[in-house]
Amino acid sequence: MNHPHARTEILIGSEGLARLRTAHVLVAGLGGVGSYAAEALGRAGVGRLTLLDHDAVTPSNLNRQLVALHSTMGTSKVAVMAARLQDIDPTLDLVLMEEFLQPTAAKGLIIAGGYDFVADCIDSIACKVALVAACLRREVPVISALGAGNCLDVSRVRPARLDQTQGCPLARELRRRLRELGMPLTYPVIYSDEPRHPPLPHPSDSGNQPGSRRAVNGTISYMPALFGMMLAGHIIHRLLGEA
Repeated sequence: MNHPHARTEILIGSEGLARLRTAHVLVAGLGGVGSYAAEALGRAGVGRLTLLDHDAVTPSNLNRQLVALHSTMGTSKVAVMAARLQDIDPTLDLVLMEEFLQPTAAKGLIIAGGYDFVADCIDSIACKVALVAACLRREVPVISALGAGNCLDVSRVRPARLDQTQGCPLARELRRRLRELGMPLTYPVIYSDEPRHPPLPHPSDSGNQPGSRRAVNGTISYMPALFGMMLAGHIIHRLLGEA
């Protein structure tokens, strides 16, 4: 019982553990959702992880992101996550991408990656659509985390197909854009059907310029973590051939 995956092996067997060790998963976005998903995948025994994020840790991340500590302020989220994962399991094979995923780059990323699964934890809708569409076109398994902001009720969070979601504004916009591209809407997502609490209008919004309004979503410590854990659980289940 001395090796780090001994308890996992009891549950999934040596064959299951070997299957995870040969898997390669892309985690796109290492914020509140992606940081927890990446750690859950690494702790479960997934052997190779590609970590993609362009951002650095800021004080506003402290309430919900695994990578956010006072000691990591200003540090790349990819670097913080990589150090944490390698401290958990030094044998992990990590591919680090400290960059913003431009929509035009999504196709090349998926073609070159050789991923067994893609965890879409991206906030930007344009980038999210491009990444998901690139995966669907090439039949690379993908799962998206949808809007965890402005939510409090854990009982309303669930897995579903994108075309089965209700009450999630991000899901509605994602469906619309993927439909315009002719993409299927039957791939898996994690979402909440909780009626959203109102966001905070962006402080720079003067209200005088149509189309310039942006809002700041409210967040709570546990909700992005729950999304990330459920997302990782779905991926592991699929990699083990259980679905």
